[in-house]
Amino acid sequence: MMAKMDLKFEKTEDIIEHSSAEAASLVGRPPWLVDRLEWFQDQKLGLLLHWSPAAQWDCPQSWGLVPGEQSWALTDKMKSWTERDRDFDRFTRDYRALNTTFNPLKFDPGLWAETSRAAGMRYMGFTSKHHDGFCMWDTTTTDYRITHSDCPFSSHPKADILKHVFDAFRNQGLAISCYFSKSDWHVPTYWNPDFEVKDRHPNYDTKANPEQWQRFVTFVHNQVRELMSDYGPIDMLWLDGGQVRPPDQDIDMATIAAMARELQPGLIIADRTVGGEYEDFITPEQKVPDAPLGVPWESCITLADGWKYRPGFTYKPARQVITLLADVVAKGGNLLLGIGPTPEGAFEDTCLVRLKEIGAWLDVNGEAIYGTRAIAPYVEGNIRYTQKDGMVYAIACAEQGQDDPSEIRLPTLTPAPGSDVRLLGHDRPLAWRQDGDTALVTLPERLPCQWAWVVTFQQHRI
Repeated sequence: MMAKMDLKFEKTEDIIEHSSAEAASLVGRPPWLVDRLEWFQDQKLGLLLHWSPAAQWDCPQSWGLVPGEQSWALTDKMKSWTERDRDFDRFTRDYRALNTTFNPLKFDPGLWAETSRAAGMRYMGFTSKHHDGFCMWDTTTTDYRITHSDCPFSSHPKADILKHVFDAFRNQGLAISCYFSKSDWHVPTYWNPDFEVKDRHPNYDTKANPEQWQRFVTFVHNQVRELMSDYGPIDMLWLDGGQVRPPDQDIDMATIAAMARELQPGLIIADRTVGGEYEDFITPEQKVPDAPLGVPWESCITLADGWKYRPGFTYKPARQVITLLADVVAKGGNLLLGIGPTPEGAFEDTCLVRLKEIGAWLDVNGEAIYGTRAIAPYVEGNIRYTQKDGMVYAIACAEQGQDDPSEIRLPTLTPAPGSDVRLLGHDRPLAWRQDGDTALVTLPERLPCQWAWVVTFQQHRI
């Protein structure tokens, strides 16, 4: 994935321009896929784990290998290192050798999965291979893999990391999303060592060298076939590397999709940022639209400062994450929350605390999140609205430093006259009154949770 970390609440039309909303539309889709995408939209909260030998270095995963991307891809520490030595070749060599020192002896996928389920996650994604080409599964296509003898972890009983991650999360009831980069900056059929690398694209003319490009296409197909064949039931194939698309980088997505779905019936595919019929849902990155997109979508946003682990991570406070989740869900999307395990294979203590806090809030308020759909006006001030089974949920999000509220003001969506208004986590109906066009709901003295509070009611319809 890209690694620029500024979280932006962008205009809907900007996101649609970046990722084809028409591609993700349910119109004209086969009934089985419509059903699967409805299921996907019910899940609401997922986890995306970026993990590989690159966790050992203080830089974004993969992107420092691209000369044109180094201005933002390297941390200040890494920039000073490369400027001092003035040796990009050395940087590339040492980055590519990180597999020879990767030995994450604290790797405990069962603990990851239990923690994530308790946090309210309904599905998880894992980086089978990022753009740098290192494979976190026991592939036969390359030696640049976690199970090769070059990697000290290869002798560990859980060396096939992808298998153990998928099995652990599946055992906890989470759906499985397989992240896979279509680009591969390690194999010579993508970046030919005889030519200079200038950017993220192949460093040769694919039209003038069709045989070389076809070898790369075959390589990609074989890797996807392994992932779809040998690692249990998979719900989503999440394809990154959106520059790999026709006409110059045509990897024959029709054949990949048909093969993958034959091996994994019901598979949803996100050929992200490409458009076309294989982008079943769109994936705004570090962005939240200002309104519903009218198609299945998922905002992928990091819990801390980056996708992969870096020392000194700053994690978003629970209040911010809860507001973010409510904002995404109110606009009809899912939140895919990104976490980077440490080089040793653990979640940092602050990460564990944050996940526990998110789970505690969802234990009280999950009714207003899971399985809901958007309802206008979606967002009003600090209120986010959702709906399900004829009920409206108004999520009142706390502002920074705000005390617990004594009432909630509902300016547009108001309860039907005489109907009960309920606070999730509280066992008695609430007092409420109409004040002109606004409904004022009185909250109990003791609130059942922190950061955001949910009242639910039947909508007043004129």
